[in-house]
Amino acid sequence: MVAVLAWLLGIGTVMDRVVDPWRFAVLGKAASGRIHIVEMDAASTAAIKHWPWSRANYAQVVDRLIAAGAASVVFDVDVSSAADAAGDRAFAESIAAARGKVALPTFGQQGTASDRRTIDAFPLPMFRNHATLASVSMGPDGDGVVRQAPLGTMNGGIPRPSLSALMARRSGRADSGFPIDFGIDPDTIPRSSFVAIRDGHFDPRSIAGRDVVIGATAIEMGDRYATPRWGVLPGVVIQALAAETLLRGVPVALSPVLALLVGFLAAFAIGRVASAIGLVVASVVGAAVAVGLAIGAQAMGQMHPLSPALIMIAVATGYRGRHIIASLFRRQRVTDETTQLPNRHAASATLANEDAVTLAVARIGNFDALAGVLGTASLADAVLRTAERLKLTCADGIVYRIDDRCLAWRVTPEADLSATLDALRTVMLRPIEVQGRRVDVTLTVGIDDGEGSRIDASLIDAVTAAENAARLGVFWTHAATDRAQMEREVSLMGELDDAIAAGEIVVYYQPKLSLATDRIASVEALVRWCHPTRGFIGPDHFIPLAEQTDRIAPLTLVVLEQTMRDVAAWQARGHCMTAAVNISAKLLTRREFTDAVRALLAQNIVAPDRIVFEVTESAAIADPAAALATLETYRDLGIAISMDDYGTGQSTLTYLKQLPLSELKIDRLFVQHAHRDRADAVMVRSTVDMAHALGLKVVAEGIEDAEALAFLRGIGCDMAQGYFISKPVPSDDLIALVDARLSKAA
Repeated sequence: MVAVLAWLLGIGTVMDRVVDPWRFAVLGKAASGRIHIVEMDAASTAAIKHWPWSRANYAQVVDRLIAAGAASVVFDVDVSSAADAAGDRAFAESIAAARGKVALPTFGQQGTASDRRTIDAFPLPMFRNHATLASVSMGPDGDGVVRQAPLGTMNGGIPRPSLSALMARRSGRADSGFPIDFGIDPDTIPRSSFVAIRDGHFDPRSIAGRDVVIGATAIEMGDRYATPRWGVLPGVVIQALAAETLLRGVPVALSPVLALLVGFLAAFAIGRVASAIGLVVASVVGAAVAVGLAIGAQAMGQMHPLSPALIMIAVATGYRGRHIIASLFRRQRVTDETTQLPNRHAASATLANEDAVTLAVARIGNFDALAGVLGTASLADAVLRTAERLKLTCADGIVYRIDDRCLAWRVTPEADLSATLDALRTVMLRPIEVQGRRVDVTLTVGIDDGEGSRIDASLIDAVTAAENAARLGVFWTHAATDRAQMEREVSLMGELDDAIAAGEIVVYYQPKLSLATDRIASVEALVRWCHPTRGFIGPDHFIPLAEQTDRIAPLTLVVLEQTMRDVAAWQARGHCMTAAVNISAKLLTRREFTDAVRALLAQNIVAPDRIVFEVTESAAIADPAAALATLETYRDLGIAISMDDYGTGQSTLTYLKQLPLSELKIDRLFVQHAHRDRADAVMVRSTVDMAHALGLKVVAEGIEDAEALAFLRGIGCDMAQGYFISKPVPSDDLIALVDARLSKAA
């Protein structure tokens, strides 16, 4: 209906007029050669200087053409008024001598500017007694372009053939028209100059058997019209094109029914596609079929409008495209871009319909490390494989990715939550295979019991609970418990200052084994808090809080001073070891912290070269200029610098060259499976070789079995650290461990 209405309103007509030149171009062809134009051209007007010309010239041309064997001589020139008497008589005699082979024009014209009636114009009686009369009326469309010609018209109450119908010897009903085939190239129609024919300067063989039409082509004579494909053409050329059209048969202008049917079928097919690519294909194919049928019909002399089909296809494409785009936007809004998992919006929309829901959120603790190691595509694969494992505990089998590192799902209400999560923890202990390499994905889980009306708040609470689980060093916590825990944390930070003053902060040491001597050559200082009422508090719980509350500087200075005193005590007992202290990223830009370190070294508790500062790779790279300046200050003070967790950030060889490092610590993510994972082995081996080439020692952390240690020995790694060697221990236990290893070696 839309297409029909648009066509009726004229939109379709305009579209067809735009398409017509291309239709004609596709079926371009040469003229038959049966029609010959005699042009009243510029050369003729130059030779015959006075206008109107004496019809004696017409008489000479008729005589020449008839003598040359022309099948007919048709004038597209007005001879309805008298000119010079001698010339008119000569022309009349030539017409009579032609014995019916001459046709003269009749046409209708408006009487006056105020009189809208049409007055028929006929040749002078002296001319028409022996001539055939043919209509040369050819009106342009509303836009001034000639597209059709009549088969005949009514003149003086008598039906008369059109000039083109007469030449093509086609009959038809008066006042009925036909579309002109502008696929015919007008330049291929044979032509001669009027004055050349008059003077006999032509080859009679070019005229013999042809229907000759005579008319004006000189610009100054006017009689020019716009056409769809060829621009402005003289009227006589358009008459010749119309005659050439009829020589091939009478074209039929069809109704839009066929086009509507094609458009309907194409629209039906378009309405069934579900993808943007399918929509483009269906639309292009539908339009191609419509155009192909139109051109095929045109080749058989049938002209049917394209606009109804094209409009229906365009409308259907627009409507379906809008639907597909809207669906795509809706899908994008509820789908995570990289993994195609449903996202937070999907969770909110789906779970909001539930009266009560137990939500679980798993937070990937080592997300940044995985991102640095795996890259975007492999990281997405790791998240998907993690989601597959989480589905084991889903109530509905749907896992939502609510942000980069958090996955959420609905837990079955009647399930034993503790048992379910214990089973999940066991499953997550197994490494995940990602593109041929095994990686550990560390998770902590937060649980919240919410209602559909507060699902967004419930997700936030569950995320917070998962973060708190990570700080507490447990696999999962409940949001209700965490709210109370958050209150305790607020008070805990208030107690940290007192704890530092009261000596509740103690230092444990994890040994670093020299692989060349099989002796403990260094240690890493790890802070612990022995709270008088809460008991042992792990560093993962209070160090992040200390960083958040700007207490990390005094805490680090306490650890540094205690470490220096312990190193001095070990040295007094004959154990020369270095000790590494972790430096927070926040401290690398604190001048007051650097000044405090300088003051502490000035006490000469121990030589500065016995101390190593460990900084994370991400801390060193976050602000390279500031980090470089601070680290160079530490080096100038005599403190060695170690880059911790190497490989999990975004460092480059340029940074390694610029920073004043003496040691690299390869992260456990690479080390723990290197003895059985070829990719990890290549990375660890190449890192060791590169570090040695740069003059750096290498420490591998995360050693948990003899095979890993043997692998590191084999590739020339300097030191190893991990639970297989020793867990963190107090100072006295460390000395006992050192003594035991020395006795064993002896």
